[in-house]
Amino acid sequence: MSNAAKSIFVYGIYLLILSVVLLLIPNVPLRIIGIPATNEVWIRIVGAMAFAFGTYFVRAARSEMTEFFRWTIPNRLLLVVFFSIFVAAGLAPISLLLLAAPDLPFVLWTVLALRSSKAPAPMPAR
Repeated sequence: MSNAAKSIFVYGIYLLILSVVLLLIPNVPLRIIGIPATNEVWIRIVGAMAFAFGTYFVRAARSEMTEFFRWTIPNRLLLVVFFSIFVAAGLAPISLLLLAAPDLPFVLWTVLALRSSKAPAPMPAR
């Protein structure tokens, strides 16, 4: 598995773990980020969506779908932008950025891995 695929695989595992938490004990992360506890279904819907996305990431990584890896970069960064806007607009507490924080190092890992895989092949020794 390439380094870029590993970055996507690990991110997929992160999403799968987050999905299980949101499906089974959704109020724990809500309390951590300062959002009121809820018994409404919306948070579990988010968990189900995170599960679906996590499976896409894991399967894409295992299949070395490099184009998919590239597609994810702007969207994962956009998540950080949206969360930042929600905080800046007063729609969410600043602690919401804790959910966005893992995206930055994961994206950086993917970007650097993709760049290093594009490095020219070394010249053969004579």
